[in-house]
Amino acid sequence: MQFVFQLRSRGVMDKRVLAAMEKIDRAAFLTGHFAERAYEDVPLPIASGQTISQPSVVGLMTQALEVSARDKVLEVGTGSGYQAAILSQLGRRIYTIDRHRSLTRAASALLTKLDLHNITVISGDGSFGLPEQAPFDRILVTAAAEDPPGPLLAQLRMGGIMIVPVGQSDAVQTLIKVRRTEAGFDYQELQPVRFVPLVEGLAET
Repeated sequence: MQFVFQLRSRGVMDKRVLAAMEKIDRAAFLTGHFAERAYEDVPLPIASGQTISQPSVVGLMTQALEVSARDKVLEVGTGSGYQAAILSQLGRRIYTIDRHRSLTRAASALLTKLDLHNITVISGDGSFGLPEQAPFDRILVTAAAEDPPGPLLAQLRMGGIMIVPVGQSDAVQTLIKVRRTEAGFDYQELQPVRFVPLVEGLAET
């Protein structure tokens, strides 16, 4: 309850998002002494120099994505698999892609162990999206780009929403909500954030 109260106090009010975050145990996605800090509202390190985002940011990004039960969702940046697990409680089908093969292997094994079978984990260059499965109703990017990536915008269904951190440095990034309309793309700035950069190409591990 304290975890949910903390999320509410940070602005996460969507009941479906709160229920999903209450059900998915963040501690399962952390190892060693970091698991003991799973319910703190802080980002924590995971393998391959990456991080698991703080719960309030996960909640706010998920809330802004407005996922419905019939949606097909693409997540760029699998990391630990925590965000994909949250999305699996909200959408019909989740595709998550990461450039670090070691992370996708670990996340895939964990998500299977947790009996979350509507998630497909892929090793690949997420900056180019997943054209073979496009279009997507929702796209969530968990790494910062200089601008919303063109290939991802192109893979967004009409009426679809993408949430992406945008910024040219680690210090100044803004979370952007993009909605595709008949007239083009509508952009809305949500809040300042800090994410690892979106990097093209596959990592060595």
